[in-house]
Amino acid sequence: MSGESFMELHKLFENHYKQLEESIDEVAERIGKLGHNAIGTMEEFGKLSTVKEYPGKYPSSKEMIKELLTDHETIIVLLRKSVDDCTEEYKDAGTTDFLTGLMEQHETIAWTLTKYIN
Repeated sequence: MSGESFMELHKLFENHYKQLEESIDEVAERIGKLGHNAIGTMEEFGKLSTVKEYPGKYPSSKEMIKELLTDHETIIVLLRKSVDDCTEEYKDAGTTDFLTGLMEQHETIAWTLTKYIN
């Protein structure tokens, strides 16, 4: 990434990945609390991820933000379904609450990203 908004976007993305890093740790802890093992390798993450990478693609700043927004919107849809499943099918209030918090974080990030492209 480069251009006149480099520093602003660099700080935005840095804050963004710090939030996601914290979320990843919290998800792993939640999985452990439920008695399961969290995955931990890039290969496992890649196989299970809904959001895909595009190596060798170097989008403009605006395109990068649009792609990131699309990724967050995808995650929000999946989290909403998971919240419903945890409530209705599994009757797991703790995980429902946890996933609702994650969903709200992604909604806030998505809302912020829309301000850069509208």
